[in-house]
Formats: sequence, structure tokens, C-alpha cells
Amino acid sequence: MGGDLSVARIGYGAMKLTGWPKGDRPSRETALAILRRAVDLGVNHLDTSHYYARDGVAANELIREALHPYPDDLVIVTKVGALVEGSDLALPADEKTGLTPDNLRRGIEANLRTLGVDRLDVVNLRMGDLDRSQTPLAAPLETLLALRDEGLIRHLGISNVSAAEFTEARKIAPIACVQNLYNLSRRDDDPLIDACAEAGIAYVPFFPVGGFQPLTAEHLNAVAARHRATVPQVALAWLLTRSPNILLIPGTGSLDHLEENIAAGELRLSTEDIAELVG
Repeated sequence: MGGDLSVARIGYGAMKLTGWPKGDRPSRETALAILRRAVDLGVNHLDTSHYYARDGVAANELIREALHPYPDDLVIVTKVGALVEGSDLALPADEKTGLTPDNLRRGIEANLRTLGVDRLDVVNLRMGDLDRSQTPLAAPLETLLALRDEGLIRHLGISNVSAAEFTEARKIAPIACVQNLYNLSRRDDDPLIDACAEAGIAYVPFFPVGGFQPLTAEHLNAVAARHRATVPQVALAWLLTRSPNILLIPGTGSLDHLEENIAAGELRLSTEDIAELVG
């Protein structure tokens, strides 16, 4: 990632450890155990944000408690965007001010402080939380580029962007990764994945499993049964097969599911499996 950060293709997304923005979360002890077990299993790519926080439980603080001082090869990818705090998600669109220069700096400083680091490995600029016509990419990306030049950020990424925004972003700054919605049922980003691969840029799909249409679910069930695997494992294995630049960050609040997700990296789909899954 970024040309100088080597990561395993299956990482871990920390959002579910906090139950943000809503939903269940594991106990603190389980959350810490999941993070430590992930590293034990070879995960060296964690995805997080300062605004993944709810009711006093924050992803960055859990990561710091579980893993600091960090292993030398651990890459922590965080993000900033329209949200300044996790609770800002409930604000009207015109009150979400995270993309201003001052609040972008505030977000970067919050990530640095809560993770306990002097420089962030990768920061994704998340777009798409507001009316796209009112939130152009150039100005916030230029702000992050200036913060990178100050030494606060190592690499920049972009999240929830269109193909046009990807092209625009590359004219402004070197881009290490793109993090967008993509899975077996939602493949609108196929051309963007290929463009990233050609440029040597990592593509990190969020929501990699779930939301499958009935026919897709039927095919997933059939392939999973043949391999004696779970449906999420097959969905993750398909993503790894889709393109060599795809990196995964499945999140979970369960130690058992963590083990299953990592094991998906050993699942080898046949040409026939892939043809059945994509229809």
C-alpha cells in the first residue's frame, strides 16, 4: 500500500468493536482479545477512525490499549470526512462540518492522539456523506496533502468516491488506496477496481459481505456447501480472486467469526465456482 507498506490481504475493520453507529458490540475484554488475536493470526492492516465511538467506547482507544507499542509491520488506516465526532452522523447535512480545513486538522489530531502515534500511516478522505455537488473533493484533499507535508500523514487514500473523483484525486496527490462499497452483489465499481490495479493502487471494499440478492445467495450457498465453508468465507474468497489489488477489512465482534474470516484466505475457488457466483 502506497508503494512501501506491505500488508496481508485480509485485515480487520474495527468499527464493530464500538457498535457505531448503532447495534450490538462485544464486551471490552472481548474487543481487546479480538484485536490481539487478529495480530496473532497475521493481520497487519487495521481500519479505524476517531469517529468510530459510541457511549464511551472508541475504536482507536481499544486499538491502543490492545496493541501499543505497535508491531513494526502494523499498518493502521484511519479516515476523516464530513463527521467530526461519531455523534455528528445524526446532524442535518448542512451542519456536518468535518471537511473544513480546521476540522480536518482536528480529525487528524484526534486520530494521532487517540492512537498514540506521531504520524498516521494512511488517512482516507471519505466523501459522499453530504450533497456531492456541495462537497467538492479538491479542497479537503489539498488540506490533507498539506498535513502530509507537515509530517502528520504518511499516505493519503480516498473513500466513497466516484471514478471521476478518483481521476481528479490523482491529479492532486499520490493516492495509496480507494475504499468503496463493493461486494459480489454490488459490482458497480468493476471499472474502478481495474483502474486502481493498473495504477498499482489498493482497492479496499467496505460492506464486503451481506446484502446479497436471492439468486446470488443461492449460488453462494451452493459453492459454500461444496467447500464446506460459510457464505461469508466464500464471499471474501471471491473478492480476493476478483483482483490482486483488493485488500479486505472484514469487521466482527466475535472471535469465532474473526477466525473464519482469516481462514477465507485459504479457500481456493475453482473456475466453475467463480462462473457460478458471477452468473
